[in-house]
Amino acid sequence: MSIKKKLSVFFTLLVLCILLANNTLHYIRSKNRLIEFNKKEITLVTEGIAYEVENSKNSASYMENRMAQELRTASIAIQDSLPADYHDVSNDQLKRLAKKLMISHITLLAPAGDDIIGVKSSDPKEINMSTKEWGYWYTSFRQLLSQQTITTKKGVTLPHFWSGPIEVASSNPNHIDKWGYYYDGSTNYIIDPYFRDRHVLDFEKRFGPTNVMNRFTENLEGVLELTVFNPKNFGKRNQNVYLNGNKYIKIKDQPIWYGTYTYRNTERDKKSIQEVLKTGKSQSYLAEINHKKVLKTLVPIKEKNTPAYVIGVVYDYGLIEKELQQELIKHLLLSLPFIFIVLIISFIFSTSITRPIKHIMEHVNQIAKGNFGKVLNTRRKDELGGLVANINHLSHFLKTYVDDLKKSQEESEYHAYHDFLTGLPNRRYFKEQLNRRLIESKEKSIRHVAVLFMDIDRFKDINDTLGHSKGDQLIQLIANRIKKCLPSANSFLTRQGGDEFVILFSDFTPEEVKGITEKIMAYVQQPCYIDNDEVFVSISSGLSFYPEHSTNLDTLITYADVAMYASKRQGGSKVSIYHDSLNKKQAEKVHIETRLRKAIQKGDIDVYYQPKIEAKCNVITGVEALVRWNDAELGFVSPEAFIPIAEEAGLIQYLWEVVMKKACSQVSEWNKVSDEKMTLAVNFSPRQFQDPVVLVNEIKHFLSLHRFDPAWFEMEITESTLLMNAEETIKALHLLKKYGISISIDDFGTGYSSLSYLKKLPIDCLKIDRSFIQDIQEDYSNSEIAQAIISLSQSLKLEVIAEGVEEEYQKAFLMKNGCDHMQGYLFSKPLAAEDFEEAFLNS
Repeated sequence: MSIKKKLSVFFTLLVLCILLANNTLHYIRSKNRLIEFNKKEITLVTEGIAYEVENSKNSASYMENRMAQELRTASIAIQDSLPADYHDVSNDQLKRLAKKLMISHITLLAPAGDDIIGVKSSDPKEINMSTKEWGYWYTSFRQLLSQQTITTKKGVTLPHFWSGPIEVASSNPNHIDKWGYYYDGSTNYIIDPYFRDRHVLDFEKRFGPTNVMNRFTENLEGVLELTVFNPKNFGKRNQNVYLNGNKYIKIKDQPIWYGTYTYRNTERDKKSIQEVLKTGKSQSYLAEINHKKVLKTLVPIKEKNTPAYVIGVVYDYGLIEKELQQELIKHLLLSLPFIFIVLIISFIFSTSITRPIKHIMEHVNQIAKGNFGKVLNTRRKDELGGLVANINHLSHFLKTYVDDLKKSQEESEYHAYHDFLTGLPNRRYFKEQLNRRLIESKEKSIRHVAVLFMDIDRFKDINDTLGHSKGDQLIQLIANRIKKCLPSANSFLTRQGGDEFVILFSDFTPEEVKGITEKIMAYVQQPCYIDNDEVFVSISSGLSFYPEHSTNLDTLITYADVAMYASKRQGGSKVSIYHDSLNKKQAEKVHIETRLRKAIQKGDIDVYYQPKIEAKCNVITGVEALVRWNDAELGFVSPEAFIPIAEEAGLIQYLWEVVMKKACSQVSEWNKVSDEKMTLAVNFSPRQFQDPVVLVNEIKHFLSLHRFDPAWFEMEITESTLLMNAEETIKALHLLKKYGISISIDDFGTGYSSLSYLKKLPIDCLKIDRSFIQDIQEDYSNSEIAQAIISLSQSLKLEVIAEGVEEEYQKAFLMKNGCDHMQGYLFSKPLAAEDFEEAFLNS
């Protein structure tokens, strides 16, 4: 036998022995590992379920308190909507009221001899229902009727109110209810609103352990069933309750608290449950249940201050046996290719000594032809191995050099025509494309070519707030959203720089282009999520069309830009089509800005004062300082015209300083000679909150300079202010509140209107926007929004003031609904200081 054959046989037998020994050891390890894994898996499952059970109890207690508070609120609303005598109430009336208040049912309870029964109800089964045998429930009803303190420790007790725990309804055991009971002595009945089934059980479905148990059984292979046993009642006779002719089991007495029990082995499980509770250790047993070999494990759970319970886990033991068989077969089958491979390798090894030189020569020839990618593999450590390594290094160096040279050329060409941040074509590429489309439109008789200019609204504020890195991410996100909205053909998107995008459309009608634009704007306005920040943005757009507006390339782009700025002047988030008057409006805007700068420099800005009236006593409680500008050339300029320009041009801070200086000085003088002190309210622009710390210091400086008591100063901010650097803004408002300043939300209901911000902010007052007051008619129609804001303010314990009161009936409506503080032309228009003194202070 030759040496080549001997080497092959020797290596084959050696590998075969190694594989057999390895397979035997692997089988033993796999069996032990599977059993140990099963124990760990069951431990993790039971710990997860136990955590969810305890968490469900804590969450249920919290949600019961929340539901009790909602039921008490509903009770007060019911009391306000019903007569004081239940004989005057109909069941249909209760049904309608329950639907309106979004609760399941309403029952009215009243004494009847030595019993308390349901006298009226939106649920027929509650009528004539006796409560005498209800134990502590009945005791609580008696205490509620006698205006005594509720002594039961269960449920939730609030003023004139008690809410019982969630339980099966004795009047109809097919339902589970959460009840509330309200009585303050003004009626001859107890008001009983309650939630039923879906309202009560939705929380369990969402947050209870059932979802987690279902996920375990669905996602963990082998886990057939999970059960949470009530060891007190499992395997025993049901503890039925008989009330009002119905039979049912209370929730706490049910033998199975959570999960299912289809793999029944009641007697064995009953004994095991008692044993594991006694020993405090888990128990497992193998059994044939439901024609399946299973491993059932029972785990005791004992927590402080809560009853003990047992979690049962049913595991498919056949999976363990099947896995071991598959592992053994798989490794045996894998051994065969290894033996075959060893035969081949040993044969190749015997011939490999004479072949490396041939391979080296072939590789050198490939390098000479410019094919650098191939790599010679060798494990030789001798001179031939060193030669192969050097040739490989040479090949790699040449390949890297050539690839880098090609890549550098491609990148230079790419960046000449594309934006670095978004990868979109740039301004240079766009002009070439536009020029080509205009030529094509002439040659192919294309009817329309449109240029759409888009700019992100308030991007500078967002960039200053979040930082340039997140600003770049926002640009990329917006670019991707725009691309998704564009047609696949005849449209071309570019980034012009900054936050500006330009889109070129060809062979679309103006109506089609406008429709696509509105689709883009709607998609962009959806929330943007950048890391942990949620950002809301909008875009302003301008359109120009070839050949309607111009046949010149640069002019079309300019006109689209002018139309876009027209959209911004209208508040942003709009699309405008170019027309000749826009250039005129732009010129007017620049002229107003120029005149305003001069007026500020010369001190030609005035401050007017509009009184705030306490309508009950018809007395002035304060004034709002309003900026006014009467220009020698332009005449009277409306604040609605020049304030947006001031904000855009960065002049708003100067206007504010003028108002603060004049108003603090003037009102301070008035308060010195007046018996009744007047508050001073000053409006603040959202742009002033870009640096809240600086703003706080400036306010303190002005008040200190004019010796103006912070207790008589009121800051008025709009809801849009809360979108600017929200966290820092809230901190600044808290500092000002601590300093003694009052804070009002101006034009409430027309902006962001976030109730979550109302809870976080140190707000003192809500100002109802004049549009809601002016909507109120003489018959009090169209008054719903104003009434809702008043109710919201009262619920949050905030003051409320109505702006724009012009009619007596509007004043009467507001006073009737608890809003006594007002402003408006009914009392006085804004007045200059001397006119205000003559009208209100010199009388």
